[in-house]
Amino acid sequence: MNRKAILIVLDSVGIGALDDAAAYGDAGADTLGHIIRTCQPKLPHLMELGLGNIDGASFPGAVAAPQGCFGKMREVSAGKDTTTGHWEIAGVQLSRPFPTFPNGFPQAFIDRFEQAVGRGTLGNKPASGTAILDELGEEHMRTGKLIVYTSADSVFQIAANEAIVPLEELYRDCEIARKMLTGDLEVGRVIARPFVGDHAGAFKRTGARRDFSALPPETMCSALEKSGRTVYGVGKIEDIFAHQGITRSNHAAGNPACMEATFAAMEEDFDGLLFVNLVDFDMVYGHRRDVQGYAAALEAFDAQIPELKARMGDDDLLILTADHGCDPCHTGTDHTREHTPLLVWGRKVRKGVNLGTRDTYADVSATVLDFFGVDHTLKGTSFLSEIRL
Repeated sequence: MNRKAILIVLDSVGIGALDDAAAYGDAGADTLGHIIRTCQPKLPHLMELGLGNIDGASFPGAVAAPQGCFGKMREVSAGKDTTTGHWEIAGVQLSRPFPTFPNGFPQAFIDRFEQAVGRGTLGNKPASGTAILDELGEEHMRTGKLIVYTSADSVFQIAANEAIVPLEELYRDCEIARKMLTGDLEVGRVIARPFVGDHAGAFKRTGARRDFSALPPETMCSALEKSGRTVYGVGKIEDIFAHQGITRSNHAAGNPACMEATFAAMEEDFDGLLFVNLVDFDMVYGHRRDVQGYAAALEAFDAQIPELKARMGDDDLLILTADHGCDPCHTGTDHTREHTPLLVWGRKVRKGVNLGTRDTYADVSATVLDFFGVDHTLKGTSFLSEIRL
């Protein structure tokens, strides 16, 4: 019998600070709470599933009879980045965070990297991805030097204008950096940041971004692959897991394209996991502190929930969650250390079950593997028995 687990990660849609948020500079962060209270977006379908009924939710919207199961999850792993969050969702808990470089990367590494790729570099500091283009984009175009920068996350980012550095060369340079960043320099992701435009103020990043992740250990994805099931990644999922355990993919860019790809994949005949990342919440709105845009993106996703449900088979399972926060009302432009929401729906799933506060994001992977009857040794506790009719 073919059936699908549809797991959609609403990238950065956190639901309130974790107990240790102050250690990360994130006390008081509440991505959903601040956006909903500030903008009052219309989210009838998320609320119907039980979003407003989640314990401790700081916004109105609780319904008398939720149509889904609802809860929230703690992140056990150290860190608050995309790779760490997704890996924990997939059953991996990291005791040590990926390293960050608030003062830039060691000059000795930069020297070796420049020699390896055959180009000089500019930047080598933490920066906003859009601001650094205005600052260094014209010099990059004059000199051909790569713009390298980082952030509060564990990333080594390379920006280059597509008219100066062809995409394949940029991707090659990222692969070189990925192989060189080992030991104490092993960042979670190397990110290719291509852009277009010919002067400051006109530079614009393109959808040809690529992430080159550290290699994960055994995950939910690889366990499913070994069991003979499909693991269909949509968006940057294949990059986050370094293609490990991903059997099919659609590298769509942006929420609209990713949802189109999701609907198309739901019509295909396969038995396994459809794993989706919706990056715009984080990349386009959270980091840019665009509260109104974030609210509109939430409304757009909410409006697509009826189609998601309509396309699901009788035995399919839908899980909505997030990987961290990125509160556009909080200080700074970086990710925030938050709980993540957990909403579950299916035609053979009970209604109105309060799943409480889960001890780890890894409960998702334990549940998905339980759903498919796959044995594993990964972290997490399945909640499948709590939600089945």
